[in-house]
Amino acid sequence: MAKLLLNLRNVPDDEADEVRDWLKDSGIEFYETEPSSWGISSGGIWIREDAQIARAKALMAEYQAQRRQRAQADRAAARSDGSAETFASLLRQRPGYVLGVLVAIIGIVALTLALPYLFLR
Repeated sequence: MAKLLLNLRNVPDDEADEVRDWLKDSGIEFYETEPSSWGISSGGIWIREDAQIARAKALMAEYQAQRRQRAQADRAAARSDGSAETFASLLRQRPGYVLGVLVAIIGIVALTLALPYLFLR
């Protein structure tokens, strides 16, 4: 019976391509389901054979560890050269957006705290 290896919801294209490549290179048979038209299902990469599931999951864990290390190294490099996005840099680039989001957050929090008080009097 086929088992889901990777749900493709919010997975970047480069990550999905890398997973497909190492599955092919390692000789693990898989198939892919497409996202539904209505957005209910996001698609996935499935392993066909039960015997290959444990191996595929081990390879997936190793791949994710390597990808995490690369992402952390990229983030550290961006911080060291000053190109990492920070709250201050976003505020300078898009002040209207940042202030709008802050006002919305404050409004939601105020409404959340005020409604029980108003309805439970």
